[in-house]
Amino acid sequence: MAILLGLDIGDTRIGVAISDALGVAAHPLCTLTRKNRQVDLIVISDLVSIHEVECVVIGLPISLDGSLGTQAETVQKFAKRLEGVLNVPIAFQDERFTTAEAEEILRELGKDAREQKGIIDEVAAVLILKDYMNRCQESASPASVENV
Repeated sequence: MAILLGLDIGDTRIGVAISDALGVAAHPLCTLTRKNRQVDLIVISDLVSIHEVECVVIGLPISLDGSLGTQAETVQKFAKRLEGVLNVPIAFQDERFTTAEAEEILRELGKDAREQKGIIDEVAAVLILKDYMNRCQESASPASVENV
C-alpha cells in the first residue's frame, strides 16, 4: 500500500493527515495556516516529498443533496493548481460531516472549543483519509486480487 496524505482544506487552515505505509492507519500530521496560494502549494509539495507520499486525498465538501457548491468548487480549483506542482495523483473523498465528527471525538476526549481550534482540522483530515482508505479496501474484491 502507498503512503497517503489527507487534506481538509479550509479558508484559513488546512488540516493534514498521513497514513502508514501499510494503509492501515491514518494519523494527524499538522495544521497549516493558509498564507497565500503559492506558499500553500509549496508547503504541501514539500510534505509530499519529505514523507514520500504516493497519493494526496482531498476532502470535497459535497452538499447534503449531493451537489457541488461554491466551497467544493474552490477546493477543486485549489486541487487543480496543486496537481500542477505534484508528481503524484490526487483523489477526492466526500467530507460530509467530518468536522462535526471531529468535534464530537475531541469533545469526548475532553477538549473544549478553544483547545479544538488548533487540532480540529487535523482530526477532520484523519477522518477523510480513513474514509478513503476504507472505500479503497471495500472496492478491492477478491476476484480482482486473484487476477493480479
